Amino acid sequence: MEERILQEINEIKKRMLCSKGFLCSESGYAQLCKAKDIGLKRHLLCQEQGPSLCDFSLPFDQKYYCGCPLRVYLKKKLQKKMLLKAGAV
Repeated sequence: MEERILQEINEIKKRMLCSKGFLCSESGYAQLCKAKDIGLKRHLLCQEQGPSLCDFSLPFDQKYYCGCPLRVYLKKKLQKKMLLKAGAV
């Protein structure tokens, strides 16, 4: 990953607490939760089983939305770049 992107990720991580111990980044982004970008600025549509167990989960209208700043960044900012390289984010 580019140095600038890694710096941005580290800045995001400094500003938040993660009860999962940043499993997504510690696993090299191999263990990302499933989420879909639906055009909201700071949230994604959560597509995980049992989303109510996540600290960043926000229930609304029988759906759950992911408000994890790191996950939102990864999806919104890196999706196109990662899709070109690996197939999915």
